[in-house]
Amino acid sequence: MSTTQAQKVKTNSELPERSDKPARQRAEWLEDLTGYWTRLRKFLADVRAEMKLVVWPSKSEVSNTTLVVIMTTALFAVFLWLVDKGSERVVSLILKAFSH
Repeated sequence: MSTTQAQKVKTNSELPERSDKPARQRAEWLEDLTGYWTRLRKFLADVRAEMKLVVWPSKSEVSNTTLVVIMTTALFAVFLWLVDKGSERVVSLILKAFSH
């Protein structure tokens, strides 16, 4: 093989292969667009199936849990108010002691 033929073979193999990318991309784009409704329908069917598996609490369970949350919040509010007032008094006593 001569050097020119070897160079031609080498340059031909280095060239990117011709592809029909624009036509393929358009088909994928159209497929994605038309497949949207199919995917949405499947997603909603899956959601419905999962929601049937959920164990929903009864009205009394929700009421009891809500009551516990409200009571706990009130107790923490009172506790934090007492800590705030106590620390306020301690700081004021310290400042009075050092201001004289």
